[in-house]
Amino acid sequence: MPRRRRCFYALALCLALLSASKAVGQGPTISSGGVGVPELLRNESSLGTLPGAGGNAFGNTPGSDQPVIGTRPGATTPNVPPSLSTPGGQAYQFLGGLGVGPVPQLPSANLPLFGLLSLPGEEDLGPPDGLTLDAALQRLVTANLDLRSRYLEIPQARADILTASLYANPLLFFDNQLIPYGRYSLQRPGGQTQWDVNISHPLDLSGKRRARIGVATAAKNVIEAQYQDSVRLEIANLYEAYLGALLAREAVRFAKAALTGLDQVLEIIQEQQKQKIATQADVDSVLILREQAAASIVDAEKTYESTKVRLGALLNIPPAEAERLELRGSFKVEAPEPPLGDELVQLALRNRPDLQAFRLGVTLSKASAKLARANRFADIYVLYQPFTFQDNSYMNKQNATSWALGATVPLPVYNRNQGNIQRSQINIQQSILELQAQEVRVVTEVKQAEKEYLIARANVERMERTIRPAADRVLNTARIRWRSGEKDVLFYLAAVRDYNVFVREYLTDWLRFRRSMLRLNTVVGQRILP
Repeated sequence: MPRRRRCFYALALCLALLSASKAVGQGPTISSGGVGVPELLRNESSLGTLPGAGGNAFGNTPGSDQPVIGTRPGATTPNVPPSLSTPGGQAYQFLGGLGVGPVPQLPSANLPLFGLLSLPGEEDLGPPDGLTLDAALQRLVTANLDLRSRYLEIPQARADILTASLYANPLLFFDNQLIPYGRYSLQRPGGQTQWDVNISHPLDLSGKRRARIGVATAAKNVIEAQYQDSVRLEIANLYEAYLGALLAREAVRFAKAALTGLDQVLEIIQEQQKQKIATQADVDSVLILREQAAASIVDAEKTYESTKVRLGALLNIPPAEAERLELRGSFKVEAPEPPLGDELVQLALRNRPDLQAFRLGVTLSKASAKLARANRFADIYVLYQPFTFQDNSYMNKQNATSWALGATVPLPVYNRNQGNIQRSQINIQQSILELQAQEVRVVTEVKQAEKEYLIARANVERMERTIRPAADRVLNTARIRWRSGEKDVLFYLAAVRDYNVFVREYLTDWLRFRRSMLRLNTVVGQRILP
């Protein structure tokens, strides 16, 4: 009766195993479902596409290449790793477009229209405790939410290195074999029924783990360079936002100057009306312009608040607080002569982080090729069976125990990872070509930025040396002729309108010059101008 009960329990256990997992003869298959590569090295991230990331990034990660484990060494055990019986079964990553994804830049600040009688006067730098460009840059790299989010790609990459460095787990397997239907006897011999404990440990003889660590480390280096390039582009956005806020502040100041100037004209023209020198129509003309200037102040102040809110968004400053923000800065800055020509190009080729990312991408592609070659050979599984129990009770003999030792050696006959090795070699060539293309783009950007800087500097020098003194003389002459009664107010207002056009061109030229200076910093990847 006890023996029948044992047979019944053994049969129930066998049926449960059959219903819960695959079983092939006497050797249960360790499920290889989900043998694809975990999302360790992602081709895409918040920093853009990783240069040099192509093909199977990490290959067989620890535990993804499990063989079929049998009960003991010998011909009855199908010791065939499932990954080798299904060529191409691994989930290889798709090679997307190469290159660092650019951070969307803010729109350029448009130069607003100023009210009539906009006089430049002395430039207002802002309050001494206002936000300077240097202070804004320091806050950007620590408080900007986008940069803080993208920075987290780096610790994730370090976690990928940890994942790549892990060893595959050993396997512990229990089984019960040769269970009779009924029971064995001397008239119906069989068996013997036996119980086994197996331990199988993988050995990485081809250096896959070491190659995985190399790929993960190279990927982390690429991501660090991409983050630095993200900071560079975000600084370019800050330049635009800061200049836009300075420009809007000047618009408010000039609109108020226009209103003050028109109040003075209105006062004079009303006095001339009393003296019968001017007519009511002259007074009404100035009065209309005065009211238009008053309305333009409101629009200019709203625009100024909007630009400060946009600047505050980059610096993680709440909108209500950003509207009260005061700036300390100017379009006009004294700057040393920057390096130009080949020196400027070489500076960019050395310092641009996007170029560094592409160079590291070539290293990543070579590390991936090394991993692909290591993945030609699957792990060898050493099998140690420390305990085997054989039931000899039906023969009225003493039960027996034994041990076994064996190895599962995958034979690389059909699948030696040939496709991925070829793909990785092509990816190296592709990464090198992408690096060369990026170098050409960088040189082009530097040449264009240099040309813009030289043109803007020449325009400002011409404006300060020739055009501004001439415009001031024309306006002063028109004012004198009007005040003396030689010309009417309409003549003076026409001269003021012409001078207003000059003011817009004056500020536009200085804005372009300041922007070209900051653009040189961006295209070089280093702050060479203040």
